Amino acid sequence: MVSSPGTAGIERAPRVHYGWVIVTALAVTELVSWGIIYYGFPVFLQAMERDLRASPVAVTGAFSLALAVSAAAAIPVGRWLDHSGPRGLMTLGSCLAVALTFAWSRTGSVPVLYLVWGGMGLAMAMTLYDPAFAAVVQWFTRHRDRALLTVTLVAGLASTIFMPFEAALLVRFGWRTAVEILAVILAVITIPIHALALRAAAPPPPQTVEPRAPAPVEGVTLREALRTSLFWALSVAFAASAFASVTVTVHMIPFLAQHGYAATYAAAAVGWIGAMQIPGRLVFVPISAWVGRRAVTGSVFLVQATGMALLPFVGHLPTLIPAILLLGAGNGMATLARPAAVADVFGRRYYASVNGAIGTSSNGARALAPVGAALLGAWLGSYATLFWIVATALALAGVTVLVAELRARLPVPPAS
Repeated sequence: MVSSPGTAGIERAPRVHYGWVIVTALAVTELVSWGIIYYGFPVFLQAMERDLRASPVAVTGAFSLALAVSAAAAIPVGRWLDHSGPRGLMTLGSCLAVALTFAWSRTGSVPVLYLVWGGMGLAMAMTLYDPAFAAVVQWFTRHRDRALLTVTLVAGLASTIFMPFEAALLVRFGWRTAVEILAVILAVITIPIHALALRAAAPPPPQTVEPRAPAPVEGVTLREALRTSLFWALSVAFAASAFASVTVTVHMIPFLAQHGYAATYAAAAVGWIGAMQIPGRLVFVPISAWVGRRAVTGSVFLVQATGMALLPFVGHLPTLIPAILLLGAGNGMATLARPAAVADVFGRRYYASVNGAIGTSSNGARALAPVGAALLGAWLGSYATLFWIVATALALAGVTVLVAELRARLPVPPAS
């Protein structure tokens, strides 16, 4: 066959799967969104306390309110995603986040701060990991774990990149102007990317199955998922995981100070827990491919439980570094374990609704943890006892998930 003159010697380049465009877009927008609307608040906390003449509890309560609203919005956001896809929701969420960030810079009282951050909780639910994961899951039946890993690895740098940048803006311009600058950055990056890059995935091609073999299930509805023990086991386990993660972040510094550690060393220890999430996420994909995602999901909580159980010994044994390694790796794996497990067990057709329902419990636990762990620790009389209780809850959660997975009789979608 003779090539035409215009095409001779030219090979058509293979088309890039558009799902990877989605992954690249969301990696960027998640990095910026997490860096500004989540990690920005603690950077400006003390400046807001002085400016508003309010106590730390009063100001941090606004952030807890945002997390609580985000938890409450998880199920309706999931239903929207299943019905209409991510483009409209995430674009609208970015617009809302930008408007509220500008409003944040103009806040003059604590009640207004609560009003702004109550709305910011809705923006979080519309823009952070849950809708991003839903968008990725819809585009991938193969290499799903790699796609989710890519988004979380980039977004996992949000605190590393943005918190020092925000601190520099604070010193240079003051907190109000700094927040205005961040609002502009948020608008310029996230709104156009969400509006232009996100697309709904095409329906999956028909599956080829052997005669008499059961056809693979495209998805389990939320109503059907609610009837399974595995759904409830995952909900409780991820809630315990979220509670543990925030408890360590908030209360580990005063705990280590009680055992003679300098404040800078204690803060560095907490920072290294965050850094260890990245290698935890990197090992999640090969380990889950080796032993199966369902087995890994239950084991993640046991890893976190072991790390938590090592903390009470730091005053007597050299357990701090192993605890940091296990807690950080466990937290990192847990971030990937939830979307991977939900998609693997319940399918992708109604993924956002099911994941949103499970996310309600974990996001609620995250909102409760700062104050709840403090009250529980005061009632128990020591941080060590608090950590033991949380470690026990994590261990029980991990075992429950493993048992529920063994007993599950759900039709399983094809492995990605």
